[in-house]
Amino acid sequence: MTRPDPAPAEAWPRPAYAWYVVGVMLLAYVLSFVDRTILSLLVIPIEHDLHIGDTAMSLLQGFSFAILYAIMGLPIARLIDAHTRRGIIGAGIFLWSLMTASCGLANRFWHLFLSRVGVGIGEATLLPGASSLLADYFPPQKLGRAMGVFATGIFVGTGLSLIIGGSLIKALHGVRLHLAVLGSVHSWQIVFFAVGVPGILVALLMLTVREPARRGTLRTRLQDGVRVTSHPSVREVVRYMRDNRRTMTCHHLGFSLLALVGYGSGAWIPTFFIRTYGWTASQAGIRFGLLAFVFGPLGTVLGGWLADRYARRGRQDGKMRVGMIAALGGIVPVCIFPMAGSAGWALGLISPFFLFVSFVWGIAPAALQELLPNQMRGQVTAFYTGVLNLIGLGMGPTSVALITDYAFHNPQDLRYSMAIVGVVGLALAALVFRAGFGPYRRSLDYLHAWEREGAHD
Repeated sequence: MTRPDPAPAEAWPRPAYAWYVVGVMLLAYVLSFVDRTILSLLVIPIEHDLHIGDTAMSLLQGFSFAILYAIMGLPIARLIDAHTRRGIIGAGIFLWSLMTASCGLANRFWHLFLSRVGVGIGEATLLPGASSLLADYFPPQKLGRAMGVFATGIFVGTGLSLIIGGSLIKALHGVRLHLAVLGSVHSWQIVFFAVGVPGILVALLMLTVREPARRGTLRTRLQDGVRVTSHPSVREVVRYMRDNRRTMTCHHLGFSLLALVGYGSGAWIPTFFIRTYGWTASQAGIRFGLLAFVFGPLGTVLGGWLADRYARRGRQDGKMRVGMIAALGGIVPVCIFPMAGSAGWALGLISPFFLFVSFVWGIAPAALQELLPNQMRGQVTAFYTGVLNLIGLGMGPTSVALITDYAFHNPQDLRYSMAIVGVVGLALAALVFRAGFGPYRRSLDYLHAWEREGAHD
């Protein structure tokens, strides 16, 4: 197997510009979660107009997005590991924005399902590409904070999608437009047009991002007098993952279980407030959106800071420890907020749940960057995000809906389904993270030994 060169001697990029790149990546991530999660606020009107139930709706929220995200992630990541990352990310932003707008053209379940599949394909470029890019802008002891700030886009985007969506729903209540080509469109279709179009501008912004030098790349060789960088084959990537299979299993499964709880709850919380407390979609969107906007980013930055603190103290398994803290901290609030006697208490109890669950969104990809040679980062990150989305986004919303539809047989019992999925998922995640402490440390030692051998080849 080819081995990585020692890190290049040139200085890291200027901190000011590196943080500018974080800002651009953050904006793209915000946009991706606006486009991804806007559907959670439109459950009731879409179910009414398309004549579908909770289980079918959950497939639109999760599985439709996750399936092609997972399948296309690996070939896209091969391109990310070998070619210019900024161009691939920019193309992905353009595609998912176009497909989000196309959701506004849907008048059948399958039309909307296929548009959501397209959104997933486009978004499959962002996390592997941005994680690889930022790992070449920041040294390891600062990467946790940078990735933590980047990951706030999850909750800023979720919050904005709910706030903007709620405001649009309120403004468009009872409005139906008659367009020359499309005919009559519902208000929920107009919302998709409104959130999809701005992505084109963000895609153009990627032109201002410079491609950094790759660090920790596989060694170069002379070919016709020119130094050529070796790119690992799929077999080499699989072998590297197999050699570190216990670490990869605990990492992928632990963070995916946290995602299952986060996506499962997030997809249904607006509907929970509407069904349980009689809120309107606008009220649920704006109030829950503000909460997500504040506590999600706060938790993500706090999780990144905590991981960096562990790193400075020499705790190599710090990122897995933060994962376990997040899982344990979220168990009590996710159990009791669905049972609250009033909407105010429920909203207040969601705050610590969001704070803890959001700890991990920056450190999960950051952990992979420190475990891998540069030109495997995109591919392994894509495999991880495929697993994450199949388990988290694909199974999270649907597991809640299946329990509601087939165990309780009553839409008003949504609260119990959310509590069951939350407690079981977080308890399992905590156990998996604890099992991963030792393997994670051994995998870091494996990579460092591997790099030292490569330096003397």
